[in-house]
Order: sequence, then structure tokens, then C-alpha cells
Amino acid sequence: MLFNALPFLLGFLPAAVALHVLVERYRPEWRLGTLVGLSFVFYGLWDVRFAPLLAASVLFNWLAAQLFARTGWRAVVGIAIAADLLLLGVYKYLDFALSLALGAAAPGIGLALPLGISFFTFHHIMYLSDLRAGVAPRFGLARYAAYIAFFPQVLAGPLVRWREMMHQLDERPYRRPDAAARFGRGLALLTIGLAKKVLLGDGIAGAIAPVFAKVTAGAQATGAEAWHAVLGFAFQIYFDFSGYTDMALGIALLFGIVLPENFRAPYRAASLQDFWRRWHITLSRFLRDYLYIPLGGNRHGLSVEVGALFATMTLGGLWHGANLTFLAWGAGHGLGLTAGLFWRRRGWRMPAALGWALTFAFVTLLWVPFRMPTFASALSLYGSLAGLAPWGGGFRTLTLAIAAGAAMLGPVAWDAVWRMRPARLGAAALAALAALLLFKLGDGENYEFVYFQF
Repeated sequence: MLFNALPFLLGFLPAAVALHVLVERYRPEWRLGTLVGLSFVFYGLWDVRFAPLLAASVLFNWLAAQLFARTGWRAVVGIAIAADLLLLGVYKYLDFALSLALGAAAPGIGLALPLGISFFTFHHIMYLSDLRAGVAPRFGLARYAAYIAFFPQVLAGPLVRWREMMHQLDERPYRRPDAAARFGRGLALLTIGLAKKVLLGDGIAGAIAPVFAKVTAGAQATGAEAWHAVLGFAFQIYFDFSGYTDMALGIALLFGIVLPENFRAPYRAASLQDFWRRWHITLSRFLRDYLYIPLGGNRHGLSVEVGALFATMTLGGLWHGANLTFLAWGAGHGLGLTAGLFWRRRGWRMPAALGWALTFAFVTLLWVPFRMPTFASALSLYGSLAGLAPWGGGFRTLTLAIAAGAAMLGPVAWDAVWRMRPARLGAAALAALAALLLFKLGDGENYEFVYFQF
């Protein structure tokens, strides 16, 4: 069930919130079980085949945590994490590994990818790693299930650390003095995120998808088409993913849960290092804390730091998809971050405007292998960008200008919502926007969120 689908917005979500409100008011001891039940119903409505897999994953990792807490055997956590990664590998990378090993003769197993498997696997890893390090306590099964399966974040994040959520499960959110204000901010975030997705992300997607399809099919795009498609995709994926995150954070607030921010105007970054502090923030910190630092980080000399940085970003690229193009995308960012590391080590400075221009150009051009399914199609698109094809038509300046203005000059939704003061005019404007979006969803094509495929 998509967040941007009418059955969710007009059916599941209102019913789920109403049930949660009643339970929290009259049977607060049932709140935890209600959140778990609603989360599994939501996941099952998406694809009922994978609800048992999610349940088994939760139970297996919870049992491993209990065994470790009782015995102190560190190997238990290692085995559990290895099993989690093996499950992820079978579903997500088996066909890819077979194709690398056997080439064109490789049999296609064709396992359906359970939605959100990367995200709930990473949640298991974060908790079990912290448990082994002695910084995480042991939790009951229902509480652990609520942490892993909480439906606003189970399909595409954000990646939530246990310490950011567990304590909120004990609260009475609708008895807080700011309960009404937080509920209103949740509705505002939900509406803003939906607007990002429907008005900007989907609007751009409809214009650029034919160009990518054309190049994938073997035709060459004109220079104008290529530049419009590549610049457009940079903004599409931002509005799509940040819009999803805003909706997830807003929905969570309706249930009294504050999830961590995941985007902070990334296209304003003046360096690649700054970009990754602003883009998919929770994934960046996961890669830093659970991969980069264990690989050596910056504590064991420059060569170890460079190796850890490159390996982290390359593996981060592969996490996005079972394709060598994702590997290249991650490796490209690893090389870019390494170049920035050497630049800083030399003590050199760069004007902020030049740093911003180079960062935006680098990130945008590297979206090409992320978006294209093969290196041949990516190289074809790069050729058109470089002027190896006629200029032609198809460059929509107004569309890109609106997208760029919203991404680079507009307020950060998280900040704007938390600074918001109750006002009738503002509430009426948001209500009107929500009504407009619902009408548009009923009339137009409904695109899935880009990151649901990961």
C-alpha cells in the first residue's frame, strides 16, 4: 500500500489513527500491541506473502538477543547478523552473483524482493551491534517488534536507532500538553511530503521517464533531452525520497512517535562530505558507525582511512541495488570523498560558490549510473551530455527552475513545521493543499516511491 494512494490516505491511515487514539485513551496498556498489529496489517496489505518473513526475522533476532543477554556469547550476535545478511543476499543478490559467476548462462532464480528488507535488516544490525557493545538493553518481544516493524519507516526508512524510539513507546502521547500541536505538525509534514511527491517528484518523473526509456532501448538522446533528463532526475529523486521521509515522519507523529530527520537541503552542500551529511542522513550515519569505523575509520593512518572510506561508499552503492552500475555509483562517491580528504589534508581552501557548483555537478552527473540499468546506456547518455549528439529540443527550463528553487532556496520542511504556530489561515491553506492533492491522486498516474525498490 503506497503512502500516496487513496486507499491508504482515506482508508487505512484514518482507521489506524482512530484505533490508536481509542486504545491510548481507554486501554493504554494495549498501545504497544496495537502498534505492532497495525504495522503487520500494513505490511501484509502491501504483500501478504512477506508478512511471515518479517515476523520470523523479528522473532529470530529477538531470540538471538535474549540468548546473548543470558550467556554473553559474542558469537551469537555475529551468527545472527550473518544470518540477516545471508537472507538479504539470497533475496536481493543471488541472481546478481550467479550472473557474475556464470555470465549469460546463469539461471535466473527470480525471487521476489520483500519490500523494506534492506531497512529492517539494518535495524537488526544496529540493535544487535549495540547490544554486543554493551550500550543497548534487552527488550521484550512486543517492544522489539514495534521498533523493527513500525509501519511509517519499515518500507524505506529512515533508519532509526533503538535509543531514538524505544522510550517513546512508554509515553501517553495524547496527554502531553503539546499533543494537539504535535498532531497538527504531523498532518502538516504529511501534506508537505505528499506535495513534494505528487506535484514535484511525479511531475518531473512523467517528463523525463521517456528519455531514459529511449536511451535504455538503444536510441540516442539529443543534448537537450539528456541534460533535461539528468538534471530532472537529480530533483526527482530528491523530492520523491525526501517527500516520502516527510510523510513517514508526519505519520509517525500522528501516533506520538518522533522519528529522526533524514534530509537537510542536500543540494545546498558546498562539498561532497557536506552533501552526505544532508542526504539520507540516517543511512550516512549507519555506514559511518557500523561500517566505516569498524573498518578502521580515521584512527589508523591515511591509507586505512582511504581504504575504509572507499570500501564503505562502494558497499553503500551496492546496497542500493544488485547491479554493477550501483557499484560504480558508490565507488564514484568514494573517489570523490577521497579527493576531498586529500584536499583538506593539504590545507587548501575553495570559495563556497565554487565548492557548491562542483559538488552539485559531481552529484548530478553520478546519478546517471544510478538511474541507468547498464553501462552502455549510461555511456550513451554521457555522450549526449558531452555534445556527441545533436542538441535538439526538449529542455524545459521552467520545470527545472521551479524544482531548483524549491530544492535550493525553499525552507527545510522539518524546520518549517516545528517553527509553525497554530493559525487558522495556515490550517486552512494546508487543508486546501491536502484536498487538491487528493483530487490529483484520484485523477492522475500514481508513481511508486523510488526507494521502495531498495
